[in-house]
Amino acid sequence: METSERRTPRMRALKARLRPLLAGEDWQDHLTEIEDYGLSAVGPLIACLPLEPLTRHRAAVALGRVVNRIAEARPEDMRNIMRRLMWHMNEESGNIGWGIPEAFGEIAAACPQAGREFHRVLISYIIELEKDDNFCDQDVLRRSCYWAIGRLAQSRPDLAAPARPWLRKGAALDRDTVCRGMAAWALSCLGPTLDDMPVLRTLAASGDQTPCTIFDGQTVHDLPLADVAARALSAPAQLS
Repeated sequence: METSERRTPRMRALKARLRPLLAGEDWQDHLTEIEDYGLSAVGPLIACLPLEPLTRHRAAVALGRVVNRIAEARPEDMRNIMRRLMWHMNEESGNIGWGIPEAFGEIAAACPQAGREFHRVLISYIIELEKDDNFCDQDVLRRSCYWAIGRLAQSRPDLAAPARPWLRKGAALDRDTVCRGMAAWALSCLGPTLDDMPVLRTLAASGDQTPCTIFDGQTVHDLPLADVAARALSAPAQLS
């Protein structure tokens, strides 16, 4: 078996190979190539998550593709990867967890088995029960948790639906202004209900220009909070 000292340069070399692929405008054309690296790509892609927002999101997309392929043949390896991400979100890990929610959301969206088994964990990061909860109390990181639930809602609204009351609460009451906007964006991905409308109208009418960073699948955009809420109001509504 190879020692970690011998593996580390290989991981660094692969990270150096993947970063320019993710940075290019044609990055999506390289996703199959990245998938082909299989389990070897997981560590280098996770190492890209703390980078600037565009690379972070694209690395998360690539992770979703890689993990989906891994799950088809080796579901336990998929579970180990998800547990690794969960550990990075744990304060005991000593990490802040930059990029981990984005990866969690993209994997849950791209990999049906991971979505089924781990969507409740993702949702738990925005549920504040005051004690015995899994709430992400780091404001900037929690913004990513809201985004990740919205990303899951785009692909699997049935799995993201249990988050609705907590998204509504976040849009109304989260102490962080950007989190309120990101929660509103996630509601727009689910499709707002009548119960969601009052808080969305309040945010839209506020005129708040605080930028919310949204990844649209290709690039990132900074959208004013009030505009995010207004767009949510115009999203196709749900009956319940």
